[in-house]
Amino acid sequence: GWNVIHPIPIPVHLVLMLTRTRCWLFGVVSIVTIMLFLFWWGFFCLFFTQDAWWYSAREFLLYWPAWLCVVVLETVWLCLTFLLPVPDCPSGYLGPGGIGDMGQYPNCTGGAAGYVDRWLLGENHIYQTPSSRVIYKSHMPFDPEGVLGSINSVLMAFLGLQAGKILLHYKDQHSSIMARFLIWSLCGLINVCLSVRSLSYVTTLACFALLLLVGVYYTVDVKRWWSGAPFYYPGMNSILVYVGHEVLEEYFPFRWRMANSQSHAEHLTQNLLATSCWVLISFLLYRKKIFWKI
Repeated sequence: GWNVIHPIPIPVHLVLMLTRTRCWLFGVVSIVTIMLFLFWWGFFCLFFTQDAWWYSAREFLLYWPAWLCVVVLETVWLCLTFLLPVPDCPSGYLGPGGIGDMGQYPNCTGGAAGYVDRWLLGENHIYQTPSSRVIYKSHMPFDPEGVLGSINSVLMAFLGLQAGKILLHYKDQHSSIMARFLIWSLCGLINVCLSVRSLSYVTTLACFALLLLVGVYYTVDVKRWWSGAPFYYPGMNSILVYVGHEVLEEYFPFRWRMANSQSHAEHLTQNLLATSCWVLISFLLYRKKIFWKI
C-alpha cells in the first residue's frame, strides 16, 4: 500500500502575520522612498550648515519628510480610533467587549479597530480566537494585528530605523549615541494597551527597547565585555525561526502534554527548552551559511 504523509498544518494566524509583516514593510519602504527623494535637502544642509543650531539633532531633523509621513499616519489612527462612530459602542472604546466593563458593550471588542477590520475584511477573514475570548467571554472575531494595528507597526519599525540613524550619524561617539538612546527612550513612557496595538503600546515598547539597546551597546561595542552570542544567531535568521516556531510549536520537543497545565515551573521549563532548541537550530544554520529573508 501507499504511505500517506500528512502535511503539517500551517496556522491561519501565521498567514495573517506574514501578510501584516509585508504591509508594515511596505509602509516603511514607502516612507524611506519619500525620504530619499528629499534627502538631497538634508545633505545640502549638512554640508553647508554644520555650525547651525539644529546640527546636534540632525538624526531627527534631516529626516523631517519621513517624520511628516509618520505623523500623518498616526493622526489617521488617532482620528479613527477615538472619533469614528461604532454602532452600539462609546467613542474611543478600546476594551475587550464580552463581560468586560460589566458586560455593557459585549459586541465592541477592539472598538474602532475591530469595526474597521470587520467592515473592510469581513468577519470570516479575521482572527477568530483572540485572547479576549478566553478571559472576557467575547464572541466577536478580532485581530490585534489588523488594519489599524498595522499603522502602529509602521511606527514601530520606523523608530527602529531612527535608532539606526543615530548609530550612523554618531559613529564611534559612544557618549552621544547612548545619551540620544536614553532621551528617545524617556519620550516613550506612556501607558500600555497591547491588545489593540495602541500608540501607547508602541511608544512604551520602543522605550524599553532603547533602554535595553543602551545596555547592550555599552557592553558589546564600548567595553567589549561580550560578543552578543548566542543571541545574534536567531537574529540573523529571525524570519525562519518565527515561521518554524509557528508551524512546529505543537510538536515535541517544543511542546508536550503537561502533567499540570497550571504549573508555572513546567511552563517555564517547556519554553526554555523550546527557545534553546531554536537557538541551536539558528546556530547550525549560521554555520552552514543558510539565511532566510523576505
